[in-house]
Amino acid sequence: MTLTFEDFTQGRFGSFGPRHVSREEIIAFAAEFDPQPMHLDEDAARESMLRGLSGSGWHLCSLTMRMLFDGFINRTASLGSPGVNEVRWLSPLRPGDDLMLDVDVVEARVSNSRPETGIVTFKCTVRNKAGDALCEMVSPIIVKRRDANNKAG
Repeated sequence: MTLTFEDFTQGRFGSFGPRHVSREEIIAFAAEFDPQPMHLDEDAARESMLRGLSGSGWHLCSLTMRMLFDGFINRTASLGSPGVNEVRWLSPLRPGDDLMLDVDVVEARVSNSRPETGIVTFKCTVRNKAGDALCEMVSPIIVKRRDANNKAG
């Protein structure tokens, strides 16, 4: 079943995961996209304010997107996103973390300019196995309405 705008009501939408993160993938991501010492080198990372090897915040955002896609976006009538409203990195992503993603709908409104669509704004919180919040993200997506042909006119 394809999820449409009407399937997203304010409140908790769901939790997704776990997603295990290995030391090797933290280093591989950093080597290609964010080659700062605290993401690549354990000795340098210990000397950093993070006090140990940690994944890039951009890696965590990429993992969040994958968990969103696997969790529900792959079966949603999504037309894309106009961007991310807010991203906050709260605690380091560590090798061996098992991530869980909590998703809440903070707003769902019909588009004024395209009434055949709605804009659903999600707040996503990524937590490690201990329950520590690592990242919060607030982002809207544009979603087709269930009976889009009748809504436009």
